[in-house]
Amino acid sequence: MGGGIGIRYKDENTPSLQQWAKAVLEPLKGLDATLVLEPGRVIVGNAAVLMTKVLYRKKQFVICDAGMNDLIRPALYEAFHEIAPVKPRRGAKKTVDVVGPICESADALGRGRRLQPVKPGDLLVVQSAGAYGMSMSSNYNSRPRAAEVLVSGDGYRVIRERERVEDLWAREV
Repeated sequence: MGGGIGIRYKDENTPSLQQWAKAVLEPLKGLDATLVLEPGRVIVGNAAVLMTKVLYRKKQFVICDAGMNDLIRPALYEAFHEIAPVKPRRGAKKTVDVVGPICESADALGRGRRLQPVKPGDLLVVQSAGAYGMSMSSNYNSRPRAAEVLVSGDGYRVIRERERVEDLWAREV
């Protein structure tokens, strides 16, 4: 059974594991069947975030150092990922487009977002990036992939180093 169990990105009503199991298992009662399934985003979807730094503001745009090569879902099919500042600032929220540095009109992490004022150097967190962040990331536009950091309690560990530009051409002949 494909598709798996989804996660809540914005305002979706996702079933609990118990509700999902009941809906799937009840119709199978009495059948001599083996159920094979793909658990989906419920396991890793909310286990990771994409951390990005604000580079600058330009009118209604907040330009960050992460882009569509790091998280393609918003550019590819307008997927919604909550975006929030790591350290909120005071001030009235304004509607902005959070975009990446790639020279592509689709390079957006979130359009029409209500954010408090942000400044260059501020960190933003793009939530629910665990299911498709790294697995769908690319070196598009000669951009090295981001590092992956495992956080546990108060500790952290780099589990995949950030790629370097030299890594991009290291295998070329």
